[in-house]
Amino acid sequence: MGEHKKARRETRGIAILLASLSALGPFSIDTYLPSFHEIAEKLNATPLEVQQTLSAYLMSFAIMTLWHGAISDRFGRRKVILVALGLFALASAGCTLATRIEHLWFWRAMQGITAGAGMVISRAIVRDLYDGAAAQRLMSQITMMFALAPAIAPVIGGWLQTFFGWRSVFAFLVVSTAALWLACWKLLPETLRPEKRQSLRPAYLGKTYWKVMTSPAFLLASAAVSLNFAGFFLYVLSAPVFLMKHLGVPETGFLWLFGPAMGGMMIGAGLSGRLAGKISLSRTIAIGYAIMATAATFNLALNLAFPPSLPWSVMPLFIYTMGMSMAMPCLTIFALDPFPAQRGLAASCQTFFQSGFNSITAALIAPALWGSTLTMSFGMAGLLLTGGIAATLHHRSRLLPR
Repeated sequence: MGEHKKARRETRGIAILLASLSALGPFSIDTYLPSFHEIAEKLNATPLEVQQTLSAYLMSFAIMTLWHGAISDRFGRRKVILVALGLFALASAGCTLATRIEHLWFWRAMQGITAGAGMVISRAIVRDLYDGAAAQRLMSQITMMFALAPAIAPVIGGWLQTFFGWRSVFAFLVVSTAALWLACWKLLPETLRPEKRQSLRPAYLGKTYWKVMTSPAFLLASAAVSLNFAGFFLYVLSAPVFLMKHLGVPETGFLWLFGPAMGGMMIGAGLSGRLAGKISLSRTIAIGYAIMATAATFNLALNLAFPPSLPWSVMPLFIYTMGMSMAMPCLTIFALDPFPAQRGLAASCQTFFQSGFNSITAALIAPALWGSTLTMSFGMAGLLLTGGIAATLHHRSRLLPR
């Protein structure tokens, strides 16, 4: 009994650390959203130019995620995490000192280059340590804890913005990243044994990337994850317009969006963990899609029938994220399972797909749809429908077990 409790504590500790690493990228987005207006004023920038600080971050994030996993497959998980966190803290300090919007573009891009390491490598660590239902349970625990960061980040960012101004948001990121570096240095184990490490030779990498990127199982599962998430992330990217313009929420009121959304993520991830080993991964995914479809339909009906208002305009996000976080751990496992010897590289490719589509959403889709809550609801429905098609094709081709 004592050994069992000790094992559970160790698993929970690993889950907290990996969730913190995974949340670093989203946290560095959500904390500065309430500062968009002041950044535009202080740096003499247009709203579109400020939006491009987000696009620069997401684009560099997406490109570099292709390499974090391969590098960690070669040098080990722990060492790459520590170096990436140190560089992220340095880039955050650069953002704090920016005096022109072009400087902020540059340092946000530098943040993006390093921020993805935690998300990519934490997924590889889960698959290093566990298989099957145990991996699903740990992935679900990470998702539950991960959900806390986007819920509290805009609240912290809003209060920092109100009392200290926009630079304090990036100063806070420097301090919090330093604390996470110390926690990883002390507590994060190396999970990839030296004899299992892979080569960085160009020929080997080219062959392996081709193997992953041409795998139908990987492509369809990754597309489903990316599109499902984009249906929610559209609202995160549009948060300043959605909340402050359409719903009349002040800078300190971003919890109206992130509270229900992250509450749904925590509940959905908890359900996914409880269902692990009791029903198949495919059944869990199907339940998740049914919940997301209900949310998207409800969202459309609300926006067609009524003007935007609180709390009704944010209720569908609670339901949607609950279904999304039920399906996401299972789809992630399916994406990585075909590549047991290259889990880091496969996790890189999967994160690249998701973050790459996030950058497209930030640069093109969100600005095109945030003009009204109705067009945003159509965007959610369309992205979910496309993701559902990808998941269905994955299942029908028998790449998912029935």
